[in-house]
Amino acid sequence: MFNRLVPAEDSIKVEDFLSSAISQGKLSAKLDNQLLSSVVEASTVANKARLLSVSSPHAASWLSMPPCECQGLHLEPSQFQVAVKWWLGLDTSGDAQCVLCPEKSLDPLGHHATTCKRGGDVVYCHNRLRDIVAESCRRAHLSVHLEVGHNLTPDHSNTRLADILIPHWCMGKPAALDLFVTSPLNPLTLLEAGVTAGAAAKATEERKLKANTGKCADLGWVCVPVVAESYGAWGLMARDFFSKLGSRLATSLGKSKSVVTHELYGRMSMNLVRANATVILSRSVPPPELQ
Repeated sequence: MFNRLVPAEDSIKVEDFLSSAISQGKLSAKLDNQLLSSVVEASTVANKARLLSVSSPHAASWLSMPPCECQGLHLEPSQFQVAVKWWLGLDTSGDAQCVLCPEKSLDPLGHHATTCKRGGDVVYCHNRLRDIVAESCRRAHLSVHLEVGHNLTPDHSNTRLADILIPHWCMGKPAALDLFVTSPLNPLTLLEAGVTAGAAAKATEERKLKANTGKCADLGWVCVPVVAESYGAWGLMARDFFSKLGSRLATSLGKSKSVVTHELYGRMSMNLVRANATVILSRSVPPPELQ
């Protein structure tokens, strides 16, 4: 039965099964991966991008966090309902127009709502993630400075190179963290995001590196793009940074690296999902004929 449900390369011979200790977890993972592949294959391009993003490492961390209001790890009932619908790819639009962009109809997957530049919600979400990372750095006994780099480059660019500047990071060099939330449903990267998990984050990392590496080098800094996709997937450079930060946090707090890293991803994931649920709710307004 198992071998009929998985691809040939994942099949298991009876003699191999009897002679080795293959855990139920490994068998279940093979079945889950095959099921995900089948669902992705039968989906639209947009839903393929969503499925690959939500199934990426750490994207679902919000689901395993305790709902603790005093730590900001909670969702209001209305937020939770919308978050689950959005996460599962159900229609969140309500056939409505964006309340801040009357000329825009809300799309079923919530792409416009979660990326709309009007109203300051995108900036609020960015700043909340920035503050969580900065707080974690301080807990790891790292000095940080926020929003640094304005007008410091030779060309006097108005771009702030560092959302967070860590003066002493790797090999004694300052790290300029550039946080950004992108969407795998962005038309510019949608086709690739529907084939490769994390493609939207990777494209943003490459764009940030191309734009800012030289400017950071002029200041003796290392450019570190910290990119999240709206569904919670993180770019490779972000995951590398969080791994190193997790090691420092573990030493500082006297906890295991796996525990502190899980808590860090969980806090960021919960705040990202809450922000998305909030904007979807706030953007939705009934069409004129139904008011």
